Amino acid sequence: MIQVNVTVDYEGQFYQTNVLTSRDTEPDEILQLAFSQIKRQWEVPEN
Repeated sequence: MIQVNVTVDYEGQFYQTNVLTSRDTEPDEILQLAFSQIKRQWEVPEN
């Protein structure tokens, strides 16, 4: 496992997040994982 630091542009703001992944993970998949982490943090939960 490796830790990758990723900067993501989400709704006009830049956020940094860490992604823990295996060494053979494709860069596009790492970016998608980072984006989904940021999106989950900023979404308003539905009741």
